Amino acid sequence: MLHTFPDAREIVTAVCEFLRDEVMPSTEGALSFHARVAANLLDVLGRELEQSPEGEARLAEWLGRLDVADEHELALRVRSGELGPDDPDLVAALWTTTDDRLLVANPAYLDDDVADDPRAAVTR
Repeated sequence: MLHTFPDAREIVTAVCEFLRDEVMPSTEGALSFHARVAANLLDVLGRELEQSPEGEARLAEWLGRLDVADEHELALRVRSGELGPDDPDLVAALWTTTDDRLLVANPAYLDDDVADDPRAAVTR
């Protein structure tokens, strides 16, 4: 990135704070609601900016271990039965990718009880 200040994360944070601290308290109804939605989306964008490189690298590593080119090919191989729940690399890849995506979408979905091992929350 050519610019060093403010970076994308700082811009997202500043706009989010403006919406939460200035717009939401001074409005009501639909405008306040839309400001809250915008602030929440900016939170997601900020987490995406922070997590994306590491998450993409982990996904690429798992795809390489599974010898698939991309998520589309992975889905096709799972759908065909070539890869399934008995493949530990597939299961680990799916959990890792799910965790990474939840950390971006809404980290609260990974509650404290299962933060160390999200698989503990799944009933089989």
